Amino acid sequence: MSFLSGSLTSFGFGWLALQLAQRVVGYYAEHPPHYDVRFAQSIAVFMKTVLVGMSFLAVFTFCFVGLGLFLTFVRSLLPGWSEAEQSP
Repeated sequence: MSFLSGSLTSFGFGWLALQLAQRVVGYYAEHPPHYDVRFAQSIAVFMKTVLVGMSFLAVFTFCFVGLGLFLTFVRSLLPGWSEAEQSP
């Protein structure tokens, strides 16, 4: 049951991260950074790229971990598998 609860928790965090990522993308779509100074514009675009990238990286990470835990849960239901066999 711990694999299933961990998987559901991770998928839940992945869904929350997806909602956050969509809001970040929506905000930057409505309010693109625009500065007259070229250096400030470069920093603003850099920060936008970092924020959008980190938010989607969180989505991928949580969903990938959730998928792995779910597959481990399914594997634990198969006959012949036990946690004692996995420990050295």
